[in-house]
Amino acid sequence: MTAADSVEETGSQDRVEQLWRAAVAGDTRTAADVVLGALADGVPAESVLLDVIGGVQRRVGEEWAAARIDVAQEHTATAVNDRAVTAVALAAPRTEPEHGRITVACVDGEWHALPARLLSEVLVLRGFTVEYLGAQVPSPHLVEHLHRTGPDAVALSGSLATRLPAAHATIDACASTGTPVIAGGAAFGVDGRYARLLGAQAWAPDARTAAGLLAAGPPGLPGVPGQPADRLPHLADQEYTMVARTQRELVKAVYAGLEDRLPAMRSYTEDQRERTAEDLAHIVEFLATALYVDTDALFADFLGWTAGVLSVRGVPARTLVPALDLLAGELRDFPRARRILDHGRAAVLEPATAAS
Repeated sequence: MTAADSVEETGSQDRVEQLWRAAVAGDTRTAADVVLGALADGVPAESVLLDVIGGVQRRVGEEWAAARIDVAQEHTATAVNDRAVTAVALAAPRTEPEHGRITVACVDGEWHALPARLLSEVLVLRGFTVEYLGAQVPSPHLVEHLHRTGPDAVALSGSLATRLPAAHATIDACASTGTPVIAGGAAFGVDGRYARLLGAQAWAPDARTAAGLLAAGPPGLPGVPGQPADRLPHLADQEYTMVARTQRELVKAVYAGLEDRLPAMRSYTEDQRERTAEDLAHIVEFLATALYVDTDALFADFLGWTAGVLSVRGVPARTLVPALDLLAGELRDFPRARRILDHGRAAVLEPATAAS
């Protein structure tokens, strides 16, 4: 690393810290001053977008998971970052289009739109014509758009793994129009395994990689469009369908069982009851998603993350085990679900055993 690189790295760190303070304070003007100041100092617009604004947004997620900021602060910071992206987009030098047309959209039900927005602006800087459709785009609306505009590819963003079934429907719908899909975001796995499973023609771990892949030419479509549901043979057992359709009933049954096992729950405040019900709903929803992709790791990783969040709240991770046991009892006739639950239970207990 040269001295200039060191100065630049320090400068980026300083700007991330300045933008972080402005974002959590809801100070849009200071946030704009930070990013515009970076541009004025010669920092490339792409770096301001991905390293400064993107760096702050990653910190927002980490701080929320650690319970150091609340939901309102998370939303405030995200809104400020979104406005900072606009400031950069308006101030950056115009780039004449020299590549193809790309549609950027979020999976239906996906509200975390900032990663897709950042990708859109990076693609514009790289010389693409971009149509950014924003958060939670239903497949029928996306298909109408594709027929009307004829883009070279769709860049599909998803942060929530529970939206993978919806992502599958979107990927299949795009393929039916002859439009290839490049997928990105945490929902598709750290190595893109779920993107490939669900039929996406390409996957990128970040915006820079996605832009580079698209600059090389849109990914080709395979001989068979998409990866239709009947090409996921495990879905024939209907376990995913049954769990997905009975999520509310499963949450109610497990909650009632927990009250019997843990009498202290009966004196919970309304807020504690709501949080517990939300946690159970997330567990069931991730179980359903793991059944859809037939992957134990997706559920186990979620439970590991949940255990960390609960620990921050002062709740022992072992409290998840009774809920998993009750859920396994409700799904006693579902072998894949019980297998996934067993792996999840082990994921919760093994770190606790190692720490003891």
